Amino acid sequence: MCGIIGIIGKDQVADRLVDGLRRMEYRGYDSAGVCTVEGGELIRRRAEGKLGNLVRELAGHPAPGTVGIAHTRWATHGAPTTNNAHPHATEEVALVHNGIIENFKPLREALAARGRTFESETDTEVVAHLISEQVETGKSPEEAVKAVLPQLRGAFALAIAFRRHPDLLIGARLGSPLVVGYGEGETYLGSDALALAPLTQKIAYLEEGDWVVITRDGAKVRDAGGAPVEREITTSGVTAAA
Repeated sequence: MCGIIGIIGKDQVADRLVDGLRRMEYRGYDSAGVCTVEGGELIRRRAEGKLGNLVRELAGHPAPGTVGIAHTRWATHGAPTTNNAHPHATEEVALVHNGIIENFKPLREALAARGRTFESETDTEVVAHLISEQVETGKSPEEAVKAVLPQLRGAFALAIAFRRHPDLLIGARLGSPLVVGYGEGETYLGSDALALAPLTQKIAYLEEGDWVVITRDGAKVRDAGGAPVEREITTSGVTAAA
C-alpha cells in the first residue's frame, strides 16, 4: 500500500514532503522519491530502501521548489529499484501513483510504437507518457488529464506535476483514496488525513472518479465526466502527534 503527498506552497517543500512520507511508513514500502518544480525544471530525487536513503540523497542533491509531489512505493509491476521508484517523469510531466493500471501493457506497446521510450518496468510510467503526449500537442494540464483518465483501467490515485505549470498540481482517484487539504495560501494532496496532519486540519475526500486541480488559492474538483462539483470540507480529527 503506497503513500502519496503533494504540496503547492509558499515555502520550500522537500522536507515537508519527506515528513508526510514518514507519517505513511505504516503502509509499508520498498522505495521512495520526491519531485519538485523549480525554474522550469522537474527536479527528481529517488532512492530504494528506507526513507533515510532518500534523506541522504536530498542532503547531497537538494530538490528546491515550493511545489512538489512525493511517494513511498510497494513494488507491484517492476522490482524495488531506483529506476522503478516514483515519481516517474517525462520532460514535461512527473507523477506518483497508488494502485494498478490493469491495461498498462497494451498502452505501453502503443506508446512504444509511437516512439516513446521507458526507463522503468512500471505501469505508472505509462500514465506519465500518455499525459505528456497530450501536453506536447499544446493541451493544458487539465485538458491532458481529462483526455487520459478514460483510457486507464484498474485502480489509481494520482498526483501530477507539470514542468511548464509551477502554479498547479492535479490529483485523480478511482479505487484508491485521495484527500485534498486546505491551508493558508497553500493546498495539499495526500493518501490520507494523517499525511496532511502537520499541514492542515481542513480536508475534503475525493469521490470515485473525481479529479482535482489545486493551486495556492484552493481546489477545483471535477467528476468523472469533467463537470465541476463541490466536495464537503471537513475538520480532520487526526493530529500531528498521531
